[in-house]
Amino acid sequence: MIFSYNKLWKILIDRKITKTKMRKLAGISTNMLAKMGKDEPVSMETLAKISTALECGLDDIVEITADGGKK
Repeated sequence: MIFSYNKLWKILIDRKITKTKMRKLAGISTNMLAKMGKDEPVSMETLAKISTALECGLDDIVEITADGGKK
């Protein structure tokens, strides 16, 4: 699976919120933010914290797609 957090980054830009401020609002670790910066998977709990802090849905912050049939 391929994870993309581009939607999240766009929301932050639109709302003029820095990644650091979002991290503190959501109560997530710097490690989770770093993983997201590399488009790596993070826990559902982390995504839920972010979506709650930003008052949006999970589908507003992450996009998950198939990896083209790789196993």
